[in-house]
Amino acid sequence: MSIGEAVQCKPVEVVVGEKGLERAVKHLKRKMASEGILRELKRRRHYMKPSVRRRKKQAEAARRRRKRDRQGF
Repeated sequence: MSIGEAVQCKPVEVVVGEKGLERAVKHLKRKMASEGILRELKRRRHYMKPSVRRRKKQAEAARRRRKRDRQGF
């Protein structure tokens, strides 16, 4: 894939049936969360320098390691 090439994705669709709009919105949110769209949106909201991203990833791994050690696994 080259830099200028667009990525083709299938759209997220939810059918609004007899159950109503509220249920369709809830279903849409659940579907977006399962596909990782919300996480990606939050990640792209602000630019993070690669060095900061690397430090954050290491800190997160250390936190998980400390939590695992506390639980005694």
